[in-house]
Amino acid sequence: MPETRPFASLTTDFGAAYSGTCAGVMYAIAPEANVLVLSDEVTPYRIVEGAMLLRQALPYLPVGVHVGIIDPGVGTPRRPVAVATGRGDVLVGPDNGLLVPAAEALGGVTAAHYLENPAYRQPAVSTTFHGRDIFAPAAGHLLTGVPIAELGAAADALLPLDLPAPVVADGSLTASVLYTDQFGSLVLGAEPADLTGALGELPFGTGLELAWDGGRARVPFEETFGKVAVGESLVWVDSSGRLGLAVNQGSAAERFGLADGMALTITRA
Repeated sequence: MPETRPFASLTTDFGAAYSGTCAGVMYAIAPEANVLVLSDEVTPYRIVEGAMLLRQALPYLPVGVHVGIIDPGVGTPRRPVAVATGRGDVLVGPDNGLLVPAAEALGGVTAAHYLENPAYRQPAVSTTFHGRDIFAPAAGHLLTGVPIAELGAAADALLPLDLPAPVVADGSLTASVLYTDQFGSLVLGAEPADLTGALGELPFGTGLELAWDGGRARVPFEETFGKVAVGESLVWVDSSGRLGLAVNQGSAAERFGLADGMALTITRA
């Protein structure tokens, strides 16, 4: 593949057909581009889940135009935006916090512009499919070399992604469930350093006590799923560098009845 071929990625909660339509719009405008559908399976409306996927994945992709569309506010006053980053990528999507963690992981925001110029939209814009009518056309034109400033006025401060901060105390760590992955594993809003700050150094195999509204459990802190028997639970560090709660070849969400946004407190067993 020639190095000069422009690259784009697309991440949505649309499913295959609607995502394919968006990819097709991008191809129609920039037929020389390589467009990767990174995922069309983000849980519908889960902005945090989509944001964490983009943050984790985009640093491993080529520099390019990356479209993220998890947009429960479509048709409301929330504004479509394009965000240039220090690495050289441009992120395209709704200004609802979705793009901010990925932009930070790609060197920070260097410019942001609202997608206002009708020249870079579909001639008719629906109220419910901005992916096809606003985001994909903007991305396609960026792939052809249109400067980001041509898309519209400079954006005000981007809306942040409102993630609950972990509470590190002497002997306990409280963290919220950020999202549930496709295996039912629960990714928490805390990192290994938070766990160490609360409980000290923890060798793998250390027992932990988990408590949440309506439940308690005792699980080990382990390096990987295979360190516990099939069907057994563990706390581990997932590939994004965050703590997680999982069941080896099972669903922690089903086992414990925990869901996105719920908080749990971790202490030594």
